Order: sequence, then C-alpha cells, then structure tokens
Amino acid sequence: MSPPEFWKADVSGRDSVVMLRMLLAPVSWGYAWAVARRFKTTTPRHAPVPVICVGNFTLGGAGKTPIARAIRAKLGETAHTLSRGYGGQLPGPLRVTAEMSAREVGDEPLLHAADGPAWIARDRMAGALAAANAGAHVIVMDDGFQNPTLAKDLSLIVVDAGFGVGNGKVFPAGPLRERLADGMARADAIVFCIP
Repeated sequence: MSPPEFWKADVSGRDSVVMLRMLLAPVSWGYAWAVARRFKTTTPRHAPVPVICVGNFTLGGAGKTPIARAIRAKLGETAHTLSRGYGGQLPGPLRVTAEMSAREVGDEPLLHAADGPAWIARDRMAGALAAANAGAHVIVMDDGFQNPTLAKDLSLIVVDAGFGVGNGKVFPAGPLRERLADGMARADAIVFCIP
C-alpha cells in the first residue's frame, strides 16, 4: 500500500490537501498525545542482554528489515532478531522456523529466520526473555521504536531518503508515528536508505 498523496511534503499547495490536513489535525494531536503519554506512563524493562532497535519515524516500510538483517549478520549467530510479527496471527513469543507461513508469523520474521534465530512476540519483553533463554547474547529488534515496554540499548532510525518524513505531520494528517522532536530525542543514529 502506498502512502496517500497528502502525506508527501511536495503537495502542500493544493487547496484540497490543505483542507484535508486541517480536518485531520485534531485527530493527529490526539494520536501524538496518546503516544507521548504512553512513553511517560510506561517504565521500560531491561532485557538480560543488549537490545538494538531498528525503527523508523513513519508508518510503513523505510528499509528497517534489510538493515536489521545486515546488523544481525555482522553480530553473528548469537544475535537473535525479534519482531512483533506484523501480519501474522500468532502472538508469540515464538521462535520462527522456515516451515511456518507468513499468515502465522508475518513475512518479515520469515526473512529473519532464513538468516538465523528469529522470534516474534507482541509482548516485546516476553520475546526478549525467550530469545535470551534460548542463547541470544544480543537482540536485534526489527521495528518497535515506538514501543516503550522494552528498553533499548541502541536505537537506529531508518529513513527512506526519497520520502523522508513526508509532510512532517503525525498520523492521520501525515505519516509520522509520533512527534518528530520526541522521536529524535530517543534516537541514537539515523540511517538514510536510498530507494
């Protein structure tokens, strides 16, 4: 699914785009408030091993999975990947195997499982504990930057260089998952992917 045209930075001059953004602005403020409140009211728990989060500021893909796979490959076989399992039906924590289907675990976890140990868990802390108990010395988390429940030791943000942060507005008026300033304050590094 491609992002709506009004999420792009270069279409702001059209009257219909300006009107749509104005109509969606109050919902965006509520969404941003809810995300910020979740961070303020949640105490992140630390996994027994380091957690490297590969996330992004915007909804949708930005190149997180290829970056997470490359990092995991450099860290070796004791690095396990952890993802929510978006698109899959199983909640986890569950170790992903090649015999599983995308319908069960999502498509990205299957890519990770082809490289080495991969886990899915909607409860990220439970997934991190399962991976650590199975021998992980480090966890590379694919997505989850906006999930405050699991503490991150390093947060790398992937940005699609062609799209950037779109119009800079929070969902639904734009593609941002939270206010950009809030995300930037938690990011350790930004990686630009060229499409």
